[in-house]
Amino acid sequence: MRPTIRRRAGRRAALLAVGAMTAGLLLTAPQQATAGPPNLLSNPGFETAGAAGSDMPSCWSKSGWGDNDFTFATVADAHGGTKAMRVSLTRRVDGDRKALVTENTACAPAVTPGRQYDLSAWYKSNTPDVSVTVFRRDTTAGWQYWTDLQNPPVSAGWARTEVRTPVVPPNTDKIAWGLSVYGVGTLTTDDYALEEVGAAPPQPACSGTAEECAKGKWQVIPAQNPVRSMHAVVLKNGKVLLIAGSGNDIAQFNAGTFTSAVYDPANGSFRTIPTPVDMFCAGHVQLSDGRVLVMSGNKGYPSADGSIGYQGLKDSYTFDPTTEKYTRTNDMNGGHWYPSATVLGNGDVISFGGLKEDSTGNVTAERFSAAQNKWLPMNEVNQTWSYWGLYPSMILMQDGRLFYSGSHTFGNGTPGTGASIYDYDANTITDVPGLRNKDERDESASVLLPPAQDQRVLTIGGGNNERNPAANRITDIIDLKKPSPAYTAGPDLPRGLVDTGAGKRPQTGAEGKMYVSAVLLPDGKVLETGGGLHDRADPVFEASFFDPATNTYQAGLAADPVPRTYHSASFLMPDGRVMSVGDNPGNGTYNHNVSIYTPPYLFKGARPQITSVIDTQWVYGDTQRITVNRPIARAELIRPAAVTHSSDPNQRFVDLPMTVDGTTVDLNVTSNPNLAPPGWYMLFAVDANGVPSIATWVHLGGPSALAAAQEQPSAHEHSFADRLGPARENPAKRDSVPVAPSVAGCDRHYGTVNVCVPTRFPYGVKATAKARCEWLASHQYPRRLKVNGSDPLRLDPDGDGFAC
Repeated sequence: MRPTIRRRAGRRAALLAVGAMTAGLLLTAPQQATAGPPNLLSNPGFETAGAAGSDMPSCWSKSGWGDNDFTFATVADAHGGTKAMRVSLTRRVDGDRKALVTENTACAPAVTPGRQYDLSAWYKSNTPDVSVTVFRRDTTAGWQYWTDLQNPPVSAGWARTEVRTPVVPPNTDKIAWGLSVYGVGTLTTDDYALEEVGAAPPQPACSGTAEECAKGKWQVIPAQNPVRSMHAVVLKNGKVLLIAGSGNDIAQFNAGTFTSAVYDPANGSFRTIPTPVDMFCAGHVQLSDGRVLVMSGNKGYPSADGSIGYQGLKDSYTFDPTTEKYTRTNDMNGGHWYPSATVLGNGDVISFGGLKEDSTGNVTAERFSAAQNKWLPMNEVNQTWSYWGLYPSMILMQDGRLFYSGSHTFGNGTPGTGASIYDYDANTITDVPGLRNKDERDESASVLLPPAQDQRVLTIGGGNNERNPAANRITDIIDLKKPSPAYTAGPDLPRGLVDTGAGKRPQTGAEGKMYVSAVLLPDGKVLETGGGLHDRADPVFEASFFDPATNTYQAGLAADPVPRTYHSASFLMPDGRVMSVGDNPGNGTYNHNVSIYTPPYLFKGARPQITSVIDTQWVYGDTQRITVNRPIARAELIRPAAVTHSSDPNQRFVDLPMTVDGTTVDLNVTSNPNLAPPGWYMLFAVDANGVPSIATWVHLGGPSALAAAQEQPSAHEHSFADRLGPARENPAKRDSVPVAPSVAGCDRHYGTVNVCVPTRFPYGVKATAKARCEWLASHQYPRRLKVNGSDPLRLDPDGDGFAC
């Protein structure tokens, strides 16, 4: 599960187009500017000795963690002056060692939130396992690890490394940093510098209306979605795959009519794609080569009397964006209607949960081997025999473990606290505390917040389709870098307008939403949009931005004019806009309108442009060069969406630390594939006002030669989530767990199977035929619903065989 990182002996030849010699000079030893801002560091060359009895120079401290043997020494082999710092690791199991700017008021330089700083040092090393590591002091929480910015290459002679910090977060007043060694070898450093980047650019003029510049703008496009899509995948060519299967339409299922469509944003067209099986409520994920792996789907709908529920397929297919065709793989080991799908750091895919062919709960883990292009036999996959529910949100952590966030679809969450960490290698599940209202997180959304390096997860809203209370406003945040991570309360969702069948009214009290969409944006914020107050009913019209830097919501954005509840999806497109599709309320209808949201950042004037990308095939640990038409403040990789039912556990935003020389920018690619699993990504360049470029597609992973390279220690990871409580005891081997046929929250005694009369009507609807029939009428259910067998909700008082 935790892949060994293989790194080339030398850096990728990304700059061949400008000449190998020039490339090497620019990447490993850029020239010191003749004049520039002042160096904010004290004792940058180790020349001033420490206090009496100290074995470290003034304003420098020994730092590091983990199981390793090391030495620190001040040596005469200096780049400038007479002293340098040498750190050696002679044995390493894990952790690192580094000389760090002392974390005190006298030594750590003061910084300004919202600004950026260039860090540089001269170094020699005989190991590639070196990183620039930065800590920050939060005015409330104190000193804490901030980020790793760069992996300088091996250099026998003195070379200079330079990298720009991200924007300094709010409440940060000081930073400390140093070069860490995390593999066996020796690093010698000298002549450190920390310089503030020039003055912030002026605020842009608004290029739209005042409302558009503050709230953004929604547009319902003329073309309609030709299929009843349940799933949306942004492909490596910028097109969008919309998968319907039978589209929750029993007539289509009985006719064997299964559909998908590909939307082309370049010309606004849709192309219908032949679809081999009913991929309604399947799982999907993008493989490292850009194909889409689609697993399971719907083998059968519930019986008319509700005695049997949905049944899962074992079938599995890949979709090729180039040919726009499906190709069958081998089958999974069992059916998984509503399975999870998480891509791992080595490109494999792991899947849990869902319903089997007989409607029972599937307790087996499935693993798709990227190397073998097939699902592995069950005996080759570690098994805990645990039932994870339907669409459990399983997010890959930076050490290869999986975080189950508590977001799922239908009913209650898993036993225990509702959230847990799963260690595939150890085959253990350990609960983590703090998730509030754990059994009201049905159709909540969970997202790994920007940047992925911060390892924080936000979980938003949700409800419970079994009891059907009003959906909640709760948001919870967990920091997975902490030794004992636990959810803490986040800010409540902003209220919007809700239509409960009698027109829109303001939400009140604790009313929130389920079926919410959460979309990572290139400016580092999260758009939450869409949702409903009750199960498959009562759309909420509201949108907001969550800012991970401040843990606050910006309320009052423009709201999608189209209701977006059950079977809806919203996702980022390469041009920085957001597309929203779908809505399948309980009355069985489907909304084919497509909405496009233009965020406020696209009304802030001209966007920056990526004018060249020398190489679009990226390898872990690379330095990659781009040019831009004007200064930028950040660059990042965003993994394209593969979303269904509020769930996209693979969505992530990976920061790319920069070394900047005017409009030439060197990007430092993470050496950890668990932070950015192999595959195609959208590369955005973003200016200081948050305005993004149009994305350029790049592939992260590396050529086949990478697999034959010498093994190196695992990527630099700070100790985290290593003080968990005791693991749960795994159940004994079993075939499945019982799941009620009513798990979908629908009473099948009324109407056709794609109509969902709620098993439990919302609170406030009296338990009388009159009140229930009035609710059904206000929500535009068919006027006469056939009663299939008995009448448990007493909707047919005259006994004519039809409800209401």
